[in-house]
Amino acid sequence: MANNIEVKELLEAGVHFGHLTRRWDPNMAPYIYMERNGIHIINLYKTAAKMEESAEALKKIAASGRKILFVATKKQAKEIVADKAAKANQPYITERWPGGMLTNFVTIRKAIKKMATIDRMKKDGTFNTLSKKERLQVDRLRAKLEKNLGSIVDMTRLPGALFIVDIKREHIAVKEAQKLNIPIFAMVDTNSDPRQVDYLIPANDDASKSIEKVVGYVSDAIIEGLNERKAAKDSKAEAPKKEAPKAEVAAPVKEAPAATETVASNEEE
Repeated sequence: MANNIEVKELLEAGVHFGHLTRRWDPNMAPYIYMERNGIHIINLYKTAAKMEESAEALKKIAASGRKILFVATKKQAKEIVADKAAKANQPYITERWPGGMLTNFVTIRKAIKKMATIDRMKKDGTFNTLSKKERLQVDRLRAKLEKNLGSIVDMTRLPGALFIVDIKREHIAVKEAQKLNIPIFAMVDTNSDPRQVDYLIPANDDASKSIEKVVGYVSDAIIEGLNERKAAKDSKAEAPKKEAPKAEVAAPVKEAPAATETVASNEEE
């Protein structure tokens, strides 16, 4: 399991700062510690507990071989999420969320395959047979696809879960995941409704330090799950195969002596 998180670390990262009290969602009340200068302060003990709970669940999903899709399109979260997700070898969306990303996954996969087709054209020389204008159009299309979908090239099926930073901003991703019953893990600030997600982490989703602390923690748990999966596979491969028990050779069966037929002589009367 991932290391226990220290409340002091969360405090130093500013995870406890919520939104202005007038912008709060009443459903976040159980996770709010107090109000200070018109701002809600998040209860970090509850944050730490929820982080550990989420990390353990994500670790199990990763160990099962399913992917976790990270979603964060806000400026201060983009680079952090892309870096942490890439280290954990997980797909991520940090540009605009493509509508139908989950609910119309077949079409998204077709777009990804188009990227592979363009790459093949460049390798086999077909690309060079196009006119200058056509080459420019193909290059622009490839760049656009790479920007929006390049980070999910290896996601060949729907993810096992989503990890979202700011569910208010990523409401379309939330709706699509809900429709398909895909578990949602998320950083939820005091202005959002925690009932929309399966595993919430009450935290400041605006400050880069806060985002880095939380996302870094869960990505480490995912890496741990992947390592466990690899170790289990390796040990299974190295385990000596049990030899099948040798069939016992049956002792030759001695034939019973042939019965001597007694021939009765017929006496004439």
